[in-house]
Amino acid sequence: MRVTLLLYWGFGVIVQAFLRWAETARPADRAKAAHALARGYLASSVQDEKRQAAVLALTHLLDDPSPVVRTALAEAVADSPDAPRGMIMSLAEDQPLIASSVITRSPVLTDIDLVDLVGRGSVVTRALVASRPNLSRGISAAIAEVAGKEEALLLLENETASITRFTLRRIAERHGHNADIRNVLLDREDLAADARHLLVSHVSEALAASDLMRTTLTASRIDYVTREASEAATVAIAGTVRHHDIAGLVEHLRQKGRLTPAFLIHVLCGGKVDFFSGAICNLSGLDDQRVRSILATGRMHAVRALFEAAGLDRSIANVFVEAVLLWREAARSPIGFSLQSICLPLIERFRAEAQPMSPLAEMLDMIEKLHLMEERLLARSYAGDLAFAA
Repeated sequence: MRVTLLLYWGFGVIVQAFLRWAETARPADRAKAAHALARGYLASSVQDEKRQAAVLALTHLLDDPSPVVRTALAEAVADSPDAPRGMIMSLAEDQPLIASSVITRSPVLTDIDLVDLVGRGSVVTRALVASRPNLSRGISAAIAEVAGKEEALLLLENETASITRFTLRRIAERHGHNADIRNVLLDREDLAADARHLLVSHVSEALAASDLMRTTLTASRIDYVTREASEAATVAIAGTVRHHDIAGLVEHLRQKGRLTPAFLIHVLCGGKVDFFSGAICNLSGLDDQRVRSILATGRMHAVRALFEAAGLDRSIANVFVEAVLLWREAARSPIGFSLQSICLPLIERFRAEAQPMSPLAEMLDMIEKLHLMEERLLARSYAGDLAFAA
């Protein structure tokens, strides 16, 4: 009814009367009138001085001492693209209850406005921006750089937000120690492999620091268990990494000092050939096509030279050469590739040459662990099949 009156009588007279009336009206009544005035302004087609008078009246309401009035005003203009920009900016910096509707809904706010709010706003302001529908990549990136864990989690749970892989990595770097954020990140298919490995490292650290581990195991045993679990997880990531992510993951692992001979032979024995090739490219400096060609069809001396160019000692390089030849043979076999088809022949071939405590002996011990682990997995699978058949 009030909106109709506003449109019928015109804004000039109504606005003047409204300002006089507002001086003595109760907050609840002022709130209703403020909502009507704002809706009438947005619905009206009047221009020039009459429209300007309405803007002045609405602007006057921004200083109303009652938050109820300002909340009513915010609700009235939040969804309109025609709301006065100055009013929207002022309401966006008001109390959280008032600002929430404007920050999360107003189409007047630009990406620049939202980034500015993220940069200088409170935790609540950043949380409101993170909850806004259809966030752009730039706003998501801004939130990731400054947000606490609560705002970061809200951003990740915002299904309409556009978030780049780089932004996901930054969240992993800044908040990967938080279990809730880790779980949400690890569930995302678009999380880059290097970021996924970073989260695995945080999981290992959390495992090592847990009360259960510290009360039941010695420090050396905890270190061994977490190191083994971390390496197994890293190998699993290497086996599922997309081709375009391989170079990034390899470089990440190299910087972390994780591209050790033990890890590389684990990857190779496990049949993660694409990742292994990418790792050798990184370590040797040769291009991907050249490395793949040598691994697939190169002569023994060429394969050994490749591994030595990657920094492997001659005694260790020979194990890798033999593993590559076994991999080629397994790939041609109708039976197909299996970890046992690589590990057991390597142990039999090099065990007699290994001196105690030598790098070769340590590598063969690791290969034997892989072999025994695979045997246990096969035994469990066989037992499970028998139980199912029964």
